[in-house]
Amino acid sequence: MRWSRSYIPTLKEAPADAEVISHQLMTRAGMIRKLAAGIYNYLPLGLRAIAKVSNIVREEMNRAGSQEVLLPAVQPGDLWVESGRWELYGKELLRFTDRHDRHYCLGPTHEEVMTDLVRGEVRSYRQLPLSLYQIQTKFRDEIRPRFGLMRGREFIMKDGYSFDKDDQGADISYRAMYDAYNRIFSRLALKFRPVEADSGSIGGSFSHEFMVLAQTGEDTVVSCTGCDYAANLERAVAKVAYTPSSVDCPPCAEVFTPAQHSVEEISAFLQVPAFHIVKTILLDVDGKPVAALVRGDRELNEIKVKNHLNADEVHLATPEQVQQWTKAPVGFAGPVALEVPTILADLELEQREGWVAGANKADSHLTNVSLRRDAKITAYVDLRTVAEGDTCVRCGAMLGTARGIEVGHVFKLGTKYSKAMKAVFLDETGAEKDMIMGCYGIGVTRVVASCIEQNHDDKGIVFPPPMAPMEVVLLCLDPANEAVFGPAEEMYRQIQELGLDILLDDREERPGVKFNDADLIGAPMQLVVGAKGLARGVVEAKNRKTGEKVELPAQGFMEAFVTWKNSVYASWGM
Repeated sequence: MRWSRSYIPTLKEAPADAEVISHQLMTRAGMIRKLAAGIYNYLPLGLRAIAKVSNIVREEMNRAGSQEVLLPAVQPGDLWVESGRWELYGKELLRFTDRHDRHYCLGPTHEEVMTDLVRGEVRSYRQLPLSLYQIQTKFRDEIRPRFGLMRGREFIMKDGYSFDKDDQGADISYRAMYDAYNRIFSRLALKFRPVEADSGSIGGSFSHEFMVLAQTGEDTVVSCTGCDYAANLERAVAKVAYTPSSVDCPPCAEVFTPAQHSVEEISAFLQVPAFHIVKTILLDVDGKPVAALVRGDRELNEIKVKNHLNADEVHLATPEQVQQWTKAPVGFAGPVALEVPTILADLELEQREGWVAGANKADSHLTNVSLRRDAKITAYVDLRTVAEGDTCVRCGAMLGTARGIEVGHVFKLGTKYSKAMKAVFLDETGAEKDMIMGCYGIGVTRVVASCIEQNHDDKGIVFPPPMAPMEVVLLCLDPANEAVFGPAEEMYRQIQELGLDILLDDREERPGVKFNDADLIGAPMQLVVGAKGLARGVVEAKNRKTGEKVELPAQGFMEAFVTWKNSVYASWGM
């Protein structure tokens, strides 16, 4: 490509609504342009990066034995009603009717359509296992689209699905996809980590997220400093340090705590540490009251409550509900004599005695609370959100946290969709069985944005070679001078013959503009051809990642360039 003939509208300043660095830099580098909230045009450089990610994804999916298809973006509402998700999915599902008043939606994902496709064709166990995938545009009507391609409404996604005859086969399919994902993100030269995860609205029994590690990530990754345990914050568990009481607990006593609502206020007022206080959180779980108890210095993980109760919806109780269920205002709920059908207590509360808890009475708390003696606990389960410094359940080492961006997710779906939609087959005995399914997604456009969040500096993007729209940018500092442009064009031709994507900056612009734009678009390798350098018989080469500059000989340039290129790739661990 020649810059003078390319559509690369770079900007000096980012738009005011660009909050994160990937949105800012992709806009400034002329990779994307906003069309509407959460909807973007992909310009040539942006589309090239997306295509490179897609190609690596496609190669590894094919290698893993999956076959590519392409399904419609518009989906019949009847399929979603059949699976039970038409109402459950919520307002992110963009619904509409056609001229015949039939219901449709823009696909945010394709479990229903893929299940419908396979159930119409697969009849026998001999046709299984089967693995299909697509790379296609999705639409999710986010309530607040933001962060450019990180959380848009329209995006490009790879979604794949496996169909097996039994759990053993499903495990093999899941491992094949898990391994393929590790190869994909390794080939893209990203720093990433697979972590245990919650399956969310997709459903299923087990899943892993693939997280690109970046300080700007919205998600928290919990990982062990001593073993390979890692999970997202919703799923993470920690070892429970039991501290059994050595003396009998005296009868609980009511104390006056005027206007002391929070754990911090109660701790200061009663002169007790926060970890001696029981925090009682009231929840509306599928329309029913539930109390969840955690230690005062801990945070409740609502996803764990949802999973334990196999619930569809979990919300914090409103102040009106708290008043109705406890006969007290917010801040004074407690487990003693609490009349709700389900009271869950975190495992950390099981052994200790002598807690401080709300008295279900305005301006009052109880001391010397024994949960075994004074409360009707339904079950002790893991409810708390893991914090940095907790202990690993596997090896006992310390857990740490980091920020991450979810770019891929693999699920074991089981029979969630096949049972609902009657995707069945005949086994070896002629008996009808539900297919065992898996689901595997990669946010292709989000991968590009996540890469930039991880790889940038104050000058612009720093693309790893496998994802770079252009691996080389060759800056001809004086294109009007044939003595400079001629050698530059010959180098451009020779590098193209190596199979590298190269952009020749042949614009009539000041050198400073060219240097700034080259840094902004993030090509891993920069070459500078100018009259002064050629007079000395050299071409300047810059590694965008390290900033290191070297001089390559103009005579015998290609041999020197290949050696230098290999060193640039090595700096990326390639």
